[in-house]
Amino acid sequence: MSPFIRNLAILAVVALAIVLLNQETALVTAATLLRFAFFIVIGVVAYFFWRDIGRREIETWPTRSSRVFYAAVALFVVDVGWWVVVGVTGRDVLAALVVGAICLYVGVTTWREQHSVL
Repeated sequence: MSPFIRNLAILAVVALAIVLLNQETALVTAATLLRFAFFIVIGVVAYFFWRDIGRREIETWPTRSSRVFYAAVALFVVDVGWWVVVGVTGRDVLAALVVGAICLYVGVTTWREQHSVL
């Protein structure tokens, strides 16, 4: 038996067990918990990256530039969190993409301006 067929059979058995045992609610709960855990892990990785690399560099920037940069990052985190937790649809997708693009533009522009000065 090929590994592909074996893995499909295992997946079918798990899906059948979930349906027969009426565990759809538990599956939805587990998926929601995984969604939150994934968002938290991304935040922790971003924090470690900032702590190890960005913080010392950003401390040398002027106050206005550092505040603009941190505000753009904070708004981007809220935007991504809204996307992950609520699940945007329709016009909200366009709003989330526009806000995310503006945040990225402001953050990258501020970072590049500070690197050209230094």
